[in-house]
Amino acid sequence: MENKTSTGAPVVGAPAGNGDSPKGKAGSSGLDRKNPKKGIGGRLWRNRYLYLMLLPAVVYVVIFSYIPMGGIILAFKNLNYVKGFLGSPWVGMQNFKFLFMSNKLWFLTRNTILYNLAFIAVGMFLEVGFAIIISELGRKMFKKVFQSLMFLPYFISWVVVTAIVQALFSYEFGLVNNILAAIGLNRVNIYASAGIWPYLLVMFRAWKNTGYGSVVYLATVTGIDQQMYDAASIDGASIWQRIRYITIPCLVPTMVIMFMLALGQVFRGDFGLFYQLVKDNAMILPTTDILDLFIYRALSATSNIGQASAAGFYQSVLCFITISTVNFIIRKTQPDYALY
Repeated sequence: MENKTSTGAPVVGAPAGNGDSPKGKAGSSGLDRKNPKKGIGGRLWRNRYLYLMLLPAVVYVVIFSYIPMGGIILAFKNLNYVKGFLGSPWVGMQNFKFLFMSNKLWFLTRNTILYNLAFIAVGMFLEVGFAIIISELGRKMFKKVFQSLMFLPYFISWVVVTAIVQALFSYEFGLVNNILAAIGLNRVNIYASAGIWPYLLVMFRAWKNTGYGSVVYLATVTGIDQQMYDAASIDGASIWQRIRYITIPCLVPTMVIMFMLALGQVFRGDFGLFYQLVKDNAMILPTTDILDLFIYRALSATSNIGQASAAGFYQSVLCFITISTVNFIIRKTQPDYALY
């Protein structure tokens, strides 16, 4: 029966019937035959170019992060170079004794944690602050120059930083001490003053890494919808109000993730920083000694690979427990911010 409109005219192209014609069924089955494969294999094939781009990073992580995990067994063995690490005899917890019998384990662990927490807190404050400052700068050329100058210290090695510290604070020839002597004040020997070094280490660490660390936050600020800032300006919001009610809340998820990633290394010190600036100066070790320095000094004399592996295993376990605990708490309070 022919379909008609309310005026009685036939409808052009209207289907005659309920649409269950053999031709329609054949067409739908033909489309089904063209559907891509389902399952893991199908997804891999459809996204093969994306996975191919990801392959170098995966290979790098597997070679340098996962395969070396097999060396954990050295913490429980007495390594024999002839028999290899698989054939070497097991010694149980013997390699851990030099850590627990040193009577410094708690002191070193505390120092390492406190330094890293200070690095995280000061670093995050400066990185977020400078990212906001750069995003608010008006002139594009000045913004690029300012960001480049911030980046420069990151590419300077700790060896060069040590030379800068000596040029500034050397007791006899340092710039700071020469200025103090010129104005009639006493020279200060910082290499004999343990109390000042925690502030110096935090300052130089922040100076070197703030520019690099601000990149992530600057990218987040750049991705914030500009319409929110425009609407706030129309409503009369000042620049401080826009930063407080728009920029900072949008940065919170990134800050939480970066904080959790940094906590994953809270029991590992910045060896380059401490070794180059502190070295083996016994006069300042009470406030600058950390796990990594102690392990280095202890193993320089013995060259015991098993003890080195035991110390690394101790730090890894503590880092894993810390980040897992913090992630569990965040997942319970703010599930969207959790890492896993």
